[in-house]
Amino acid sequence: MKRIKKNLHSIIVFLLFETVAVTLWLTKDNIFYLLNFSYIGCSIALGVFLYSRKYKYARRVVQLLVGLYMLVYLGLICGENMQIEGFWYYLFTGVFEAATIHYAVAKIFGPLIFGRGWCGYACWTAMILDFLPYKTPSQPRKRLGWLRYVTFAASLIFVAALFLAKVGNIERIMFWAFLIGNAAYYAVGIALAFACKDNRAFCKYVCPVTIFLKPMSYFALFRIKCDKDKCVSCGKCRRVCPMDVDVTDNSRRRKNGTECILCMECVKNCPKNAL
Repeated sequence: MKRIKKNLHSIIVFLLFETVAVTLWLTKDNIFYLLNFSYIGCSIALGVFLYSRKYKYARRVVQLLVGLYMLVYLGLICGENMQIEGFWYYLFTGVFEAATIHYAVAKIFGPLIFGRGWCGYACWTAMILDFLPYKTPSQPRKRLGWLRYVTFAASLIFVAALFLAKVGNIERIMFWAFLIGNAAYYAVGIALAFACKDNRAFCKYVCPVTIFLKPMSYFALFRIKCDKDKCVSCGKCRRVCPMDVDVTDNSRRRKNGTECILCMECVKNCPKNAL
C-alpha cells in the first residue's frame, strides 16, 4: 500500500492515457490507438516515476521517448503530418483520425488536465531546442507574441488554398510539408534561441500550436502552487523558469501562467520546498 501511494502520480498518469487508449481503440475499431496511447502513457508515467526518484534527466527521457516516436515513427516512417498543417488537413476532409485525434487529446482537451505539459514532455521541436545552452532566459521577454498568430494563420491559409485549388495528391504534399515545416521550425527555433539567449524563444513567440494550448491551459487541473507559509520570496523559482512564469502567485491570472510547461525546475530549485 505504501509503495502504491509513493507511485500514485505515475499510476494516475498511466491510467488516464490507458483510458484514452482503450476508448479510441473500441470506438475507432483500430488497435493502433491502443498501442499508440499506451506507449505514450507508459513513457510519461516512467518520467514521473524517475522524477519521484529524483533522477536528474527524468523529463529529458520522456521528451526523447515521445518526441522521437512522434517525429521518426509517426512522421517519417508512417508518413503522418503531425504538425498543425496535418490537423487542418484532416479537419477539412472531415476525418477524425491521426492529427485531429492527436490535437484533440494533446493540445485541446489535454491541457484542461496537464496545461502545457505537452510542450515540456512531448514536443519534438522543444526536444531539440532544450539541448541548447540557454535553459533560462537572461533577457526580458520581448513583445513578439503576435508572430504565433501569423504562423497559425499561414498554416490554415496554406491548407485551405490546397483544397480550394483542388490540388491533387494532397497527402503527398502534406508529407513534404511535414519535412519542410520541421526543418523550418528547427532552423527558426535555434536561430531565435541564440538571438534571444533563450531556448524557449520559439515557444514564446512563433509556435502556432500555442493558440490552442494557452486558453485551455488557463483551466488546467494540475498546476504548480506555492505554499505562502514556506515561501521566503527569494525569487529563485522565477529565475530558473524557462517560461517566465510567476509561480509564487497561485491565481490563474498569474504572470505568464498559461505558459507553464510543468518542467518542475522551480520545484527542484526551491530552497524551502514551498512549491
